[in-house]
Amino acid sequence: MATARDYMTGSAECIGENETLEQAAQKMVQLEVGSLPICGDDNRLKGVVTDRDIVVKCLATGGDPRTALAGELGGGKPVTIGADDDIEEAISTMQKHQLRRLPVIDGHDLVGMLSQADIARSYPRERVGDLVEFISFD
Repeated sequence: MATARDYMTGSAECIGENETLEQAAQKMVQLEVGSLPICGDDNRLKGVVTDRDIVVKCLATGGDPRTALAGELGGGKPVTIGADDDIEEAISTMQKHQLRRLPVIDGHDLVGMLSQADIARSYPRERVGDLVEFISFD
């Protein structure tokens, strides 16, 4: 049985909930990623911020990314997948919540990020088209 751990990108870096969206954007550029998990002062996952979130939820509404905090976009309970959960469950979770990326946790610890691209790279070739269709937005 293939698990989320088998497909994920390990050692995900967080943006702190009290760091600015400008800092998040700078970190995304540095790491060459489009999203970052948001971690609290208690080292618990608070959510995920994407480059699109910064544009749509901050800039487009007149917000200032130099003062807006990452934690302001990370409200609610984040959708995650367990590191040892079956990859098919991860795909189902992505489809159900219309997500292309999932934080991967082991207990309460963030151990990586699982993206649609991570899965596609290792998924059986004949099923990659189905994968994209399952997760893509309507």
